[in-house]
Amino acid sequence: MGIELEVPDHSTLSRRLSKLSVKLPVVPKDEAVHVVVDSTGVKVYGEGEWKVRTHGVCKRHTWRKLHLGCDEESGEILGAVVTTNDVADCEVLTDILEQIEQPIEQVSGDGGYDTFDCYDTISQSGAKAVIPPRSNAKIQQLTNSQTQPHNRDENLRRVNQVGRKQ
Repeated sequence: MGIELEVPDHSTLSRRLSKLSVKLPVVPKDEAVHVVVDSTGVKVYGEGEWKVRTHGVCKRHTWRKLHLGCDEESGEILGAVVTTNDVADCEVLTDILEQIEQPIEQVSGDGGYDTFDCYDTISQSGAKAVIPPRSNAKIQQLTNSQTQPHNRDENLRRVNQVGRKQ
């Protein structure tokens, strides 16, 4: 673009950073929150991408998963858990919800949270579960000890009535 701009070097930025004070305001909420949960992979260590492309898969290539619970309205992170890459999303939902101090109105997630345990955990916190069922999900048959269907089964019945897109 032909613009002459002065850019500080690394040493100048490091000196300025030590004097920088950042305070992010936290707005307390008394009303119930809508929590959205999901996870993402984070590369921890390993050789560079060029070496992997050139010579094949690396044995020391490691990933971690960052599981987050965010407020749907503000985007604020309310709970976070870091695990190894072999831990499923549904296994850490309880840990995420335990970190949230506000009352929870609704928990939304993807198909990775479509388990009976996740529905039970969400209902114990007094919230509504909004989780799309997996494509191979089956309605559980009631046993003699059960008097009413599980919340997950109610969602499956509703999907069968109105379709997956609705």
